[in-house]
Amino acid sequence: MLTTATNEGWNEEQTRNLLESDSRTFNPYLYENQVDNYQQDHYQLHFSHQPGGPWTINTALHYTPGKGYYEEFRYDEDLADYGVPDLIIDDDGNTLDNDTVSSTDLIRRRWLDNDFYGFTWSVNYDKNNWNVIAGGGWNRYDGNHFGEIIWAKTGNIDYEHPYYFNTGDKRDLNSYLKANCQLTENLNIFGDIQYRIIDYVVAGTDNDINPVEVDADFHFLNPKAGVTYSLTDNSQVYGSYAVANREPVRDDFLDFEGSNPQHETLKNLELGYRRTGSNHTLHANYYLMNYTNQLVVTGELNDVGAFVRTNAGKSYRMGVELQGMVKFSEKFSWNANATFSKNRIEEYTEVLEDYGADFNSSDLVRNTFKNTDIAFSPSVIAGSSLSFKPFEGTDITLLTKYVGKQYLDNTSDDDRRIDPYLVNDLRLSYSWKTSFLKEIHFSFLINNIFDKAYESNGFTYGYLAGPVVFRENFYYPQAGRNFMAMVGIKF
Repeated sequence: MLTTATNEGWNEEQTRNLLESDSRTFNPYLYENQVDNYQQDHYQLHFSHQPGGPWTINTALHYTPGKGYYEEFRYDEDLADYGVPDLIIDDDGNTLDNDTVSSTDLIRRRWLDNDFYGFTWSVNYDKNNWNVIAGGGWNRYDGNHFGEIIWAKTGNIDYEHPYYFNTGDKRDLNSYLKANCQLTENLNIFGDIQYRIIDYVVAGTDNDINPVEVDADFHFLNPKAGVTYSLTDNSQVYGSYAVANREPVRDDFLDFEGSNPQHETLKNLELGYRRTGSNHTLHANYYLMNYTNQLVVTGELNDVGAFVRTNAGKSYRMGVELQGMVKFSEKFSWNANATFSKNRIEEYTEVLEDYGADFNSSDLVRNTFKNTDIAFSPSVIAGSSLSFKPFEGTDITLLTKYVGKQYLDNTSDDDRRIDPYLVNDLRLSYSWKTSFLKEIHFSFLINNIFDKAYESNGFTYGYLAGPVVFRENFYYPQAGRNFMAMVGIKF
């Protein structure tokens, strides 16, 4: 823990907070007003019209303004990182001739002021064995991102102007056509195709006061087709194949090492079987997701706590999903699901910075890994819901969740992993109808009833100091036994 404090450059107060805190409830933020203050307002106008026959027309307008900031206290920040020249002052703010101040404690706010608006439309034709939908939309995001200093221990700082400012303008135009046809009593086919045009422009300076300029255009064609065949009245087999493309998001452009990130392409094959009976259901699904340039997290966080992502070249996710329900009696039932998967990157290059043995240089070191696990992708996930209804309106349910081992980065190194965990919750609920209300519902949830100590997320980073490799893992401990109550009323 002392090593962590030293490597992070923490002062005496921060280090004491670390050493005196419980390891599962440690909070590094000592500033009382460490807040994330953001507000959105949603305005929507919907119109639907049936001119007659099999036709339905829908359209909608939307507008969402948003504005807010998060505020944080920063220790011993370099003035140069905020575009402020070194100051020559004393403790009272008086100018001195021989005392230069190049860093200070300060409070900063990082702002987001944005507007999101657009429209959608669709025309639906539904007659006989055909259901066809044509539609589309246009959306625009227009946002200002800027930061300001609201207080500094050292005075004589300009608080009126942002120390960084950049604009983001993203426009998305899309159109699609979907068709579903019941060819025979047992055979159903469907297909859809979407065309998207994205124009993304970012300009200004980022929060490190570095110039940022993004001018990216994407044109995507996303087709999908599938078939469903009924074996009996209560069992079906199905299959589908789809191609989907997705553009990088804003943080990908700002955090990406080297040239701009590439868009990712997914080719997805699914095959499945489902069956429904009077006292049971069964659903089995196989999937193969082949990616080109999948945007995967590296395990690191940027300076606002978001995961940094990079393109992974060739990768895939393959697995089997199982779902089922058994009704043992009118009082007992059991729902369960499980996913067994392989999630691999064919070749992944990790980039570490080497600061030199004396921390006086900076070079990049690249390590290549073959057939490695994708970060935060457990190979086994399972869930269970065992319900007991002792009398009408009452339900007692044991909820169980299992998550297998997963890695904090893409190196498949067991020193950088999240251990498997099994957690149980208990839900008690009761509802009844009254003469003056349609229904009153009480629910009481005991989470983590066995008080299991586990972590479900985290991050990691590493660097070199000459021949010495430093690795640090950080975990987000989850709550022990805790309770939640809810009351619902239907009028």
